[in-house]
Amino acid sequence: MKRKYDRVYQFKITLKNISPPILRRIQVPESYSFWDLHVAIQDVMAWLDYHLHEFKIVNHSTGIKVEIGIPDDEDFDMEREVLPGWEQKIADYFSMENRVAYYDYDFGDSWEHTIKLEKILPRDKDTDYPKCIAGKRSCPPEDCGGVWGYEDFLEIINNPDHEEYEDMIQWAGGAFDPEHFDKEEVSFDDPDERWEIAFKK
Repeated sequence: MKRKYDRVYQFKITLKNISPPILRRIQVPESYSFWDLHVAIQDVMAWLDYHLHEFKIVNHSTGIKVEIGIPDDEDFDMEREVLPGWEQKIADYFSMENRVAYYDYDFGDSWEHTIKLEKILPRDKDTDYPKCIAGKRSCPPEDCGGVWGYEDFLEIINNPDHEEYEDMIQWAGGAFDPEHFDKEEVSFDDPDERWEIAFKK
C-alpha cells in the first residue's frame, strides 16, 4: 500500500569494523516502517535477506533502548522484547536529536551497521523513493564468515597462486572487486511484496 508523505529521511549506512569503510547514502519516505528500512538496506548493500536482522535505537520519549526486527516465539529470554519492524515507524524514533541506530544482519556472521540520520528533506515530487545517492566499496559476499572471513576471502582472491583461489572465485560467482560500487546498479524491491513473501506462506 502506498502511503502519502511530504518528507524524506537521508541516512548514512556504514558497515562496521571494515577499513576503508563500506558505506551507502539513501533517501527514504518518512512514512517508512523499520521493515521498509530493512528492505532498503538489504537492497542498497546487496545483501540477500537470507538471515535475521535487528535494529537497536533509543526511544527518545522514554530514553530506553529498544530492539526492532522479527520477534522470535522461541526466544526464551523473557527480559528481551523484539518489536515487529512492520509496526514501528521510523518517524517515531529518528529525529535530528535522535539520529543514530544500529542494524545487525545475520547473527552468525554478525554484520553490524551504523545507521545515521543526516537530513530530513522535503520530498521531490519528481523523484522516486527510496533512492541511493552515494556509496563506497562493494559489500562482502553473503555467508563469507563475517569480518574475519571477509579478510581471508580477500587475501585468497588477491593471490592467484593460493591453493584455494579457484574454489573461492567459483564460490563467489566470478571475479570480485572490493572497490566497486555504482549507485546506478542499485534497485529497490517493494517492501510490502517482500513481507508477503516472507510471512504469507
